[in-house]
Amino acid sequence: MLGVDDVAAQLGSIGFRCRGCGACCRRVAEDSNLVLVSPAEVRAIMAATGMVWDEVAEPYPDFIDAGNGAEYTLAWCLRRTADACIFLRDGRCSIYAHRPWICRTYPFMLVDDDLAVSECPGLGVPLSPCDAHDAAANICRRQAAEAVEEAGIRAVFHDAAVPPGKRVVIDSEGVKVLDG
Repeated sequence: MLGVDDVAAQLGSIGFRCRGCGACCRRVAEDSNLVLVSPAEVRAIMAATGMVWDEVAEPYPDFIDAGNGAEYTLAWCLRRTADACIFLRDGRCSIYAHRPWICRTYPFMLVDDDLAVSECPGLGVPLSPCDAHDAAANICRRQAAEAVEEAGIRAVFHDAAVPPGKRVVIDSEGVKVLDG
């Protein structure tokens, strides 16, 4: 596993400064703005906004056939309009202080021991060592949070029973039957 100093060194050589353009929040291609969120992140956004679960999150759009007329998916995403994340208002994030890990660390993420970099107009701008270290710490915290969520999903999935004919989301909190 890469440490914060290793990731900071890579970030320093790549460079990045958010330009506040909101391109990462807008749909520019199919599912380009699909933001995966954990149940804990959904609950934090709910607490900050007063919204209910279904107003904040939607099921990950790829469902798997459970073999009994039922389907399941293993993740939640922030709700979107046809054009953008529902929290993008006037070109800015309306939940910035409570935004999910994926938004905090974009355009970077760790995939195993590799730093993955998504397209972003802010790449290539010099990054101070302090800013690189702070960003790297967030990226490493994101990787740890995602590992905890994945372990929780595996534990629930192991004993999950998908009701016949239903669509469900299996997450770290359990099996959630979807209405409609």
